[in-house]
Amino acid sequence: MANNRTGQRRRTTNARGQRRSYNQVYIDGSAARKLEVLPELPGIEEGLPKKQLSHAARKNRDKAVYMNFGYVMFLAAALVVSGVILINYLQLQSDITVSLKKISTLESELNDLKMANDEEYTRIQSSVDLNEIRRIAITELGMTYPKEGQIVSVEDGAGDYVKQIAEIEN
Repeated sequence: MANNRTGQRRRTTNARGQRRSYNQVYIDGSAARKLEVLPELPGIEEGLPKKQLSHAARKNRDKAVYMNFGYVMFLAAALVVSGVILINYLQLQSDITVSLKKISTLESELNDLKMANDEEYTRIQSSVDLNEIRRIAITELGMTYPKEGQIVSVEDGAGDYVKQIAEIEN
């Protein structure tokens, strides 16, 4: 399109031959142009028409009117209560984490003690020589194997042990 003095759209091409479009407004001459003056209408501020509010905007403004002192205090109290609950929750989470670490440490210590106990028991069991005990019992202490009729079986009833009240006769 050719040069345009009215501010309408003008198209040009760049070095690659691609078309570009842009608006160009300029004034030819030394006289300033006259502005269109709108007549003032009653109820319009600064010459601009008042915007019509959308339904949502009116609704929000109506809600804002209802935020009196009591409502603000209620919201502040709710915020404080929520903060206290959140802080207590975080403290409980921290306590649980510390407890779990302590339990883990104690379980590890228990496992180490059980392993040490089992090793000591195995060492003691392997150091006991039953043949040596039998030799000492027979030769040094004069013990003998029981003979026929010397073994008496006693029922234990419901308890864990048997209490002997009188001598057992052979």
